Amino acid sequence: MTHQQIWDAVLAEFELSVSRANFITWFHNTGISHFEKGNVIITVPTAFAKTWLEKKYHSQILHAIERISGLGVQKIYYKVEQINPAARSAQPQTVPTQSSGATTPVQAASAQTPATVNPQQQQPVRSASDPIPTVNEFGLNPRYVFESFIVGKTNELAHAAAQAVSSRPGVAYNPLFIYGGVGLGKTHLLQAIGNELLRTQKIKNCIYVTCEKFTNDFLNSVRTGSAKEFKNRYRNVDLLMIDDIQFIAGKERTQEEFFHTFNELHQANKQIILSSDRPPKAISLEERLKSRFEWGMIVDVAPPDLETRIAILESKCNDRQYRVSKELLAIIATLVQNNIRELEGALNKIMAWHELKNITPTEDSIRGILSTVETTGTRQPKSAKAIIEIVADFYAVPLNEILGSSREKRLAFPRQITMYILREELKLSYPSIGEELGGRDHTTAMHAHNKISTELKNNLQLKQEIEGIKARLTTEG
Repeated sequence: MTHQQIWDAVLAEFELSVSRANFITWFHNTGISHFEKGNVIITVPTAFAKTWLEKKYHSQILHAIERISGLGVQKIYYKVEQINPAARSAQPQTVPTQSSGATTPVQAASAQTPATVNPQQQQPVRSASDPIPTVNEFGLNPRYVFESFIVGKTNELAHAAAQAVSSRPGVAYNPLFIYGGVGLGKTHLLQAIGNELLRTQKIKNCIYVTCEKFTNDFLNSVRTGSAKEFKNRYRNVDLLMIDDIQFIAGKERTQEEFFHTFNELHQANKQIILSSDRPPKAISLEERLKSRFEWGMIVDVAPPDLETRIAILESKCNDRQYRVSKELLAIIATLVQNNIRELEGALNKIMAWHELKNITPTEDSIRGILSTVETTGTRQPKSAKAIIEIVADFYAVPLNEILGSSREKRLAFPRQITMYILREELKLSYPSIGEELGGRDHTTAMHAHNKISTELKNNLQLKQEIEGIKARLTTEG
């Protein structure tokens, strides 16, 4: 088994257990350069990535390497080194087995005659460790284009609005506000618009940033006295795209700055596109900012239906020139339903595993691999306290108030959502739920659960909000 094969399988596991942003940030351009006598050297592109992998993911990396290679690991060293994937794959190094006379399944399979080699193995496959296209100076990833976006019933309106904006920037739907749960394609649509407008030369410059980046840039400009540079950067663009704008909630000075940035761009007919995990009215914002978000078009993206999930898997397989029957793709799409990110991660894991074994995917092998999906990463149940804190943060209400006695609507609704989730996720009894929420009567918890359950049948916005909260329950941190 080569270093490359081991690391491909490790990356496939991490792609399922961490967010896409974390995967790109910490695992991009990493690899194993040495594995001998229990000592492993992992190469990383930056000192920052080295520190983060050592502190955050070391234990998981160690156990994954041991499990995949079947060998004990005594020590892992992290070395800062720029990886050349082509050179690395051109001369694969083989990890020695426990016994000099033994062969690994991959080594045994590689000794087959050409006539017995699985046909799909003759196709070039882009593995999880292949270099991820670098973002350009505008913050855009060239992979995110309309051609690679799979349209289905749950995202067709958002896709149509995005295309309209790319045809008439600053005129059609300004601002465009896209909301939905984690991993459903919001970032893809934002960046597809930017890439299309740059390709067609309808704009000359743009900025794509996360809300966290915008906030940090603003705070740095205040600390360093570089407010003018900050304003020049964000107000002299043809297109401003900010991802996860909900994180601006509760940040008064940042909201004030964004308000003025928004006004200047909008008055100059410059396009603004925002994404969030919830609609504007569900974000704790100044009313004047909420009203501006509603000036243009607000669209949502929901989890893809079965047909769309199968189409996404087919597209990904075609990109990688990897053959999997539609029947098997349907099984994957049935087993993985939460979001597109998890769907892609599951496919990558399946591909890596079958490449290691040099065998054809079957229903049994796929079910075996995906049986571990629900227990990978940080998918352990949160405590009642953690759930209450997450809901309070989601709706930007103080924790002590959600536990308090006030019956104000701004508090009563998040409280009911909390009770519903405690019942659904932790299966707590109604008396226990009442006790967790400040010692309330069990009938209050029962009423809240019944009310939210009923509203979910016809309230798409409520469904999106609860999916956004549940997504936070399964992410890191």
